[in-house]
Amino acid sequence: MKNKDFLCPKCKGNLRVEEYIILSAKDKDKDRGLILLSPELGNYEVHHHPDFDISGGNLVDFYCPLCHKRITSKQHKNLAWLIMRDQEGQEYDILFSQIRGEQCTFKVLGKHTESFGKDAHQYLQFLHRV
Repeated sequence: MKNKDFLCPKCKGNLRVEEYIILSAKDKDKDRGLILLSPELGNYEVHHHPDFDISGGNLVDFYCPLCHKRITSKQHKNLAWLIMRDQEGQEYDILFSQIRGEQCTFKVLGKHTESFGKDAHQYLQFLHRV
C-alpha cells in the first residue's frame, strides 16, 4: 500500500521522506533549523537538532524546505498548512498548530473537518471563515 504524500501548498513539492515530513522552521529569536514530523495525524512527536531549542509555548514559523515559502494557513496565524494526498489521490488540507507543545491538527476536505489533539477546540471557529 502506498503511503500518504504531504505536499507544500505553494510549490506542490513532496515533503515526506520515508517516515517523516521535513520542514524548515524559525523561532521567535530567528534561530533556524529542520523539523521532522510524523505523517500520522494526531502524533505530535517532533525531531530536531538539540541546538535548535523550540521551547514550549513559543510560535515556530514553518517553511517549505524546497521553495522556502512560509506555510501559514489563511484561517489563523498560529496554524501551518500542508496538503495530504491519500492512496486514492484525494487531497486534503492539513492544518496544524505552530505553537510548540500545542496539540492541534485538522484534516479538511471542503466543509468536512476531522480534528485531532487536545487543543483543537481552540481553532474550530476559524476553519471555514476564509
